[in-house]
Amino acid sequence: MQLSSGCELAKSITLAMAQHNKTGNLGEAMAVEYLTGKGFTVLHRNWRHSHWEVDIIASKDNVLHFAEVKTRRTKKFGHPEEAVSKKKIQNLINASEEYLYQFPQWKRIQFDILAITILKDEPVEYFLIEDVYL
Repeated sequence: MQLSSGCELAKSITLAMAQHNKTGNLGEAMAVEYLTGKGFTVLHRNWRHSHWEVDIIASKDNVLHFAEVKTRRTKKFGHPEEAVSKKKIQNLINASEEYLYQFPQWKRIQFDILAITILKDEPVEYFLIEDVYL
């Protein structure tokens, strides 16, 4: 067995991360289109405060939605929504508290997960899980 050089390993990790980031960015762009088509008004994409980030903040029917978007190109690692941990939901909650401090006009909020599966030669699957909680 031949070991890869450190340079080759770094290059393969960089390529893998680049693909991961491309999939995430593509999924978030698709999520904006999907949610807009469902009657949501997207207010922010990748809203950040401190070390917290919300993929999409949108409104619909006077409800503010904090959405986590997960996108997969394979089912090898399970469904995208299965990758949303309790810690991620807690981070979403923490970010929402700061957002509501900055924009206190919102009285009704909910947390959503939008799972997107993009498989070769198959239609894109969208699975919106609304009003999730810990």
